Amino acid sequence: MTQKLQLQTTTTFGDWAYLAINRHYHKMLKHEAGVLQDRDPEELHQMRVGMRRLRTAIAGFAPAIRLPKAAREKQVALVARILGKLRDLDVLQATLTENYYPVLPPAEQKQLQKALKKLKKERKTQFIQVETLLQDKVYVKLKTHFERWLHTPQYQSLAEVNIDWILPDLLLPQTSKLLLHPGWLVGLKIADGEFVIPELLEPQDSDNLLSNCDETLHSLRKEAKRSRYQMELFEQFYGEEYGQVLKNIKKIQSILGNIQDGSVLTDFLNQALQIDLTQKMPILAAQLQRDRLEHWQEWQVLQSQFLDASWRKNLRHMMQHPQSESFISTSHPDDSKAKNGRQPDQ
Repeated sequence: MTQKLQLQTTTTFGDWAYLAINRHYHKMLKHEAGVLQDRDPEELHQMRVGMRRLRTAIAGFAPAIRLPKAAREKQVALVARILGKLRDLDVLQATLTENYYPVLPPAEQKQLQKALKKLKKERKTQFIQVETLLQDKVYVKLKTHFERWLHTPQYQSLAEVNIDWILPDLLLPQTSKLLLHPGWLVGLKIADGEFVIPELLEPQDSDNLLSNCDETLHSLRKEAKRSRYQMELFEQFYGEEYGQVLKNIKKIQSILGNIQDGSVLTDFLNQALQIDLTQKMPILAAQLQRDRLEHWQEWQVLQSQFLDASWRKNLRHMMQHPQSESFISTSHPDDSKAKNGRQPDQ
């Protein structure tokens, strides 16, 4: 196996495993120095994305590869989890300062300033943990073993088969996990075996509905993310319909992420300020409620589509029939100008 594998010459299961792991590992490394400098939050975001994609590649190509213990998914997940905690604080800070602070009355802005001060202190503590981790022997060992594997990769017997022979079997198990997730049923009623999606008319309706379902929806978002990352590995093997599915899965991530962010933001403010948000910051509380309702209504459109029986049948059929001619494609899966107009990862 060569480190100079190119997309147009990649044909076997093992070739694609090497290409994906090599690409996402080096994306992770590319942003490491920027994370340690801590000048641009985007560096942290992109390094975390690289690690998540690396985890997906390791899991998706597991039947083809033999990775050393120090470079397996569990070790990558450990690092990604600590990076994720810092990234969550960055998102929270940006949301409060950019989306909400400017529209609040002075009294509520003053309250929010207190919360931002605590958030800044918490972020400083979390950054120290990230800084320590990226200099720790566990992380150094992880990188060393990836470098060794990329120089001399080890494979299982399935690595030699052509990717088109095995591709549907790679995609369908993760697709099933996504489609069978209980998060799709949140807020639904079932009448005579049919799904009924009730209309939510007031912000309080969405708050009541979501109060006990945040964890389920957050889990669905993570499943959608795993599915999207895996599907993107093989986008060039399918047509425009496949690209549209990817766009809709990305929308699912975004909408459910916004819903989750609203819950996290509310919990953080209540704890940081030791107040009842609806009593002490009614303008902000009302805006958060309106935003959650708007996001939930956006979600219901996609929920209806992904629960449609004929749509699911077409999705399975599509994945079972990759387009062989796509092997000659020279487009890069991460290229913002790639076929189907897919944008870079967010």
